[in-house]
Amino acid sequence: MWSSFTRKTLLIIGTAWLFDALDVALLSFIMPMIKTQWHLEATQTGLLSSVTAIGMAFGAILFGKAADHFGRKNVLTASLVLFSLGNLALAFSPNYHWFLVIRFIVGLGLGGELPVAATYLADHFKGTVQSRLLILADSFWAVGWLIASVLAFFFANNLGWRGLLILTAVPVLFALILRSRLTDAPKIATKSPTLKTNLIANFNYQTILLWLTWLMVMLSYYGMFMWLPTILASRGNTLVTGFGYTVLITIAQLPGYFVAAWLMGKIQVRWVFIIYMFGTALSAFAFGQADGIPATILFGSLLSFFNLGAYGTIIALTPVQYLPEYRGTMTGIAQGIGRLGAVIGPLLVGWLLDYHVSVNHIFTIFMMSLFIGALAAVFLPDCLNA
Repeated sequence: MWSSFTRKTLLIIGTAWLFDALDVALLSFIMPMIKTQWHLEATQTGLLSSVTAIGMAFGAILFGKAADHFGRKNVLTASLVLFSLGNLALAFSPNYHWFLVIRFIVGLGLGGELPVAATYLADHFKGTVQSRLLILADSFWAVGWLIASVLAFFFANNLGWRGLLILTAVPVLFALILRSRLTDAPKIATKSPTLKTNLIANFNYQTILLWLTWLMVMLSYYGMFMWLPTILASRGNTLVTGFGYTVLITIAQLPGYFVAAWLMGKIQVRWVFIIYMFGTALSAFAFGQADGIPATILFGSLLSFFNLGAYGTIIALTPVQYLPEYRGTMTGIAQGIGRLGAVIGPLLVGWLLDYHVSVNHIFTIFMMSLFIGALAAVFLPDCLNA
């Protein structure tokens, strides 16, 4: 039975994943609305997501490094303030180009949250408890997606995309109050090593494999899920019914996380990740081939189950690869490298759609990328510093 401190920490840190998911999911829902309002091509629409990922890549590295120097709690709070204020500004974007600029700033805060949150949990817990907490914290991502789906389903027509962005900024105040109750672990090093020192000390083929797994996870996730409402609409659904189907598909994320957490301690973490990556690959292929609503929901749910479970598992696997004095920086770099996949994925889908490449061929490409990520993890130990 976990202590009250463990449960409280999980709840507070889980808000990092919840608000990041709320933001990312909401962007996927408003992308079709912005595309229509500003008469965008599919490639331009994909850039809305990719510019966020570029900001998140820089944010992950910068905030991860800052967490080693200024403490996890302070940096976690700063990242939340940055992206919440940025989203309020985003609601008043006068045109497409201003939207891109502000969205990059929002991405800085978004990208800074997750590596710092994961590092915080890794500092306070060890072993199987640590792995399970990291996966369960990531399960809050599904909650954020569900909240965004419900908000879009009920309020999109009345509030529009600007109103939805303003509405989602309100709960941030609650998260700030919660995070004020966090306590940093005792400082390990009196002086935080430079970024160059961190890279030199930890740069080896195993770290490169870790980066490759992150790249493939994010390439597939952001490429597939940022376009999910649009793909559902292309298969004959209205925007509102597409939101409804997305809710059903998103619910499947939760058991995906819970089963992955249950597997921790029974088999090695990297093998949990490999199983989930292969499951995601096969589900991606089946979803691309799906014909009709029942098949779309079934294979979309399996895709959601496995892809988010894989995402949670790689988050659990990453911080323990490094010593505490390097942990924030190197976790941030790994996620920053992964964000390159988050940049490429949505842009790739938009570009392929503009050239009339079919959805089934697009998802076959993602299947191949997932296989690559799974194979890279085969050669990755559970702990690089073991």
